[in-house]
Amino acid sequence: MNTTQLANNLFFQKRIKAILKYNDHSKEIQTNVLQKLVNTAKNTEWGKIHNYSEIKTYEDFASRVPLNTYEELKGYIQRMRQGESDILWKGSVNWFAKSSGTTNDKSKFIPVSKDGLWDTHYLGGRDSVATYLYNNPKSKLFSGKSLLLGGSHTPNLNTPNSLVGDLSAILIENTPKLVNLTRIPPKDIALLSDFEEKRDRIARYALNKNVTSLSGVPSWMLSVLHRVLEISGKERIDQVWPNLELFFHGGVAFTPYREQYKNIIKSPNMHYVEVYNASEGFFGIQTDPEDSSMQLMIDYGVFYEFIPMSEFDKENPTVVPLWEVKSGINYAMVISTTCGLWRYIIGDTVKFTNTNPHKFIITGRTKHFINAFGEELIVDNAEKGLEQACIATGALVKDYTAAPIFMDVNAQCRHQWIIEFAKQPENIDEFATILDRSLQAINSDYEAKRYKDITLQPLQIINAPSGLFDNWLKQKGKLGGQHKIPRLSNSRQYIEELIQMINE
Repeated sequence: MNTTQLANNLFFQKRIKAILKYNDHSKEIQTNVLQKLVNTAKNTEWGKIHNYSEIKTYEDFASRVPLNTYEELKGYIQRMRQGESDILWKGSVNWFAKSSGTTNDKSKFIPVSKDGLWDTHYLGGRDSVATYLYNNPKSKLFSGKSLLLGGSHTPNLNTPNSLVGDLSAILIENTPKLVNLTRIPPKDIALLSDFEEKRDRIARYALNKNVTSLSGVPSWMLSVLHRVLEISGKERIDQVWPNLELFFHGGVAFTPYREQYKNIIKSPNMHYVEVYNASEGFFGIQTDPEDSSMQLMIDYGVFYEFIPMSEFDKENPTVVPLWEVKSGINYAMVISTTCGLWRYIIGDTVKFTNTNPHKFIITGRTKHFINAFGEELIVDNAEKGLEQACIATGALVKDYTAAPIFMDVNAQCRHQWIIEFAKQPENIDEFATILDRSLQAINSDYEAKRYKDITLQPLQIINAPSGLFDNWLKQKGKLGGQHKIPRLSNSRQYIEELIQMINE
């Protein structure tokens, strides 16, 4: 069977038809998803507490079930990790995706049920391929191998047959045998925990393979591709893999990396497709190559609700189902899933560019953060890290802000901090080292990205002159009152303005 026949086979045709039905049917589809979720979970502990057997409508569901963060569900999830069944979802859950932490924890452990694996994560992967082939019927995607870049996993507490790890590792570990025929590298390499060793072994293994597609986080994949070029002695990746045509990317914004990929992949046949696949679920696919927004996948095991960010901090914010969202409004996303997450505030913010079908862009996080490379550094992490550095050096911090320095031609990047000290440390380099180590101890994702300086380099501190931040606010007419310095930003807008003031 050739590629065109594969693209037009019964499975892909069926999925494309289903996706096309999203138009004008979002309420019907999402209502059916909600009812299935509620019916399946009605005899769980959570379902009994919230009277799921009496829920008949969305309004019933919204009135009986509170909004939740990880903190509210943490106790239930911990019991699931210890092997208890029928807690948040029917049956037992043996997989837990390790994600960046909260204010009180270094890591979150997101349950990944068998249902969630198949009706959400894997369905998202298959739909990504289906829509790509629909848009590119002459594709030769299946003539070669797909290079998937994943993480690793470890045993979960002392629970038999239960593991925790990166979502990508969970997906690779459970990949169907048929898919494994087209995927590289093999599991013994793909699931290595040492990224330096993994990167080298992936590059050497894939060097002489016919790689036609890539899947992974842009920052990590770029590091692997640079290693391929080092070993091969080539200047461009398409000289190594002439049939490479596709990169499915997600996890962090692609904008800072786009030009770097174009510099090492010159092929006119190369395509880039963004997907929104998180530990909590698979949510979106860029279905139109001419439109950078993604289409929300609404017939998976995920029911969606949205909180306008203008009301996010209110005690009782407005919460709307998908069929009531409007274009152009910044929303915090709320999900209920077949993995047992109920009205869960995922922490991402989105803005719809279209509501028929529902297309959106990811606008950021509900709090200040840096997530340029998948590190998900939050303000609470920064405050605790600075506190440790101040205690150790006797310094006092007056004001600060931080932003990423995006990858250079050598695939190196770092965080850049501007700190105005009320009391200077004797050694600014020592302060920077302690801050960096403290952030690694606080945030497991930052720790992973800093591992052996492979991708994320040691942070850099610019020692700000006295009064810098006050003068900056004064220039903007925001000195005093409730105006605050943006502590962390995924953009360099603020930090560049401050650097310019220092230089002047």
